[in-house]
Amino acid sequence: MSPAETPEVPQAPDVASRRAESGFGLVTVVGTGLIGASVGLALRAAGVPVALEDPSPTAVTLAADLGAGRLARPDDRPDVVVVAAPPDVTARVVGDALRRHPGATVTDVASVKRAVEAEVVAAADDPARYVGSHPMAGRERSGAIAARSDLFAGRPWVVVAHEASDPGRVAQVERLAALTGAAVARMASAEHDAAVAAVSHVPQVAASLVAARLRDLPADSVALAGQGLRDVTRIAASDPALWTQILVGNASAVRTVLADLAADLGEVVAALADVGDDPDAPAPGARRVLASAIAHGNAGHARIPGKHGAGPTTYGTVTVLMPDRPGHLALLFDHVGAAGVNVEDVRIEHEVGRAVGVVEIAVLPAAVDPLRAALRAQGWTVRD
Repeated sequence: MSPAETPEVPQAPDVASRRAESGFGLVTVVGTGLIGASVGLALRAAGVPVALEDPSPTAVTLAADLGAGRLARPDDRPDVVVVAAPPDVTARVVGDALRRHPGATVTDVASVKRAVEAEVVAAADDPARYVGSHPMAGRERSGAIAARSDLFAGRPWVVVAHEASDPGRVAQVERLAALTGAAVARMASAEHDAAVAAVSHVPQVAASLVAARLRDLPADSVALAGQGLRDVTRIAASDPALWTQILVGNASAVRTVLADLAADLGEVVAALADVGDDPDAPAPGARRVLASAIAHGNAGHARIPGKHGAGPTTYGTVTVLMPDRPGHLALLFDHVGAAGVNVEDVRIEHEVGRAVGVVEIAVLPAAVDPLRAALRAQGWTVRD
């Protein structure tokens, strides 16, 4: 069966009503990797019909098999085209979509916006139909096989209109983003790129550089790694080719943030040099520089949005030693619930050489002591 003959994926009886409520006809997704396939899954869950395109027949067929939509047809007339192509070809693919679909609104989901916007606006005959966007969501895994219909739920989706964008088209892209469950925001391209440089792109560089220190470290030394190193380097396993494109596309904004970071790092290096081999007699001011670096980090960390995007909240921590055996984590959460305490966050670290997990449960400060007492009464080993 050819792509043009591929039938619509069967839909549940309530899909037609949800489609009418969504206000969308066909949406074509160009690019069926993690983000594109997740867009398709999320829109189909909202009752929107989705067609899929990708230069790779294997990739697009896999995304269709996973339920992200049907294969695109030559006679498709989409309301919206979502371009989920690599950043270095995004502008070209957007331009092609504008030419092939003269009635459609075209958006893209690239993580850099100013360079894409400039190229599209300069080359397009009808740039009013183009509205950039960027969902702030992702996973360590890639490809359609890692796609999820809830990938964007509760995550920011930035809509980046340019001066010539038609207001109706902008509103249409905002409605589409909202259908995926995302929290819609609006920014200009320069503002967006400066923001993601600080909150996404520079953290990637920093994580990669810290992780690179481990390449030649003796195995016994790496074995000492704890949760702090895992937290700092979690995103260091990212795709080098993709991130090279992102960093090149947002070079100016990333360079600005990295230059400030390098200056601060230089001060710390100089202060440590002043300490020298006699920590009891460091040069005047060295301790101030070191303390200020940590304190400024405290202040910045406190600004990161907390649970459900609310303002920063200070939580208490209840630390429990848990046997690394099936069912114990579920039992622990059951006992926390029985104590009437809500879990705000949780993380697990495994002790070296022991089949024991260290579970750190974040709760409201007033719940710390009651929860410790309740868990001890249930037989759990709880650290003070």
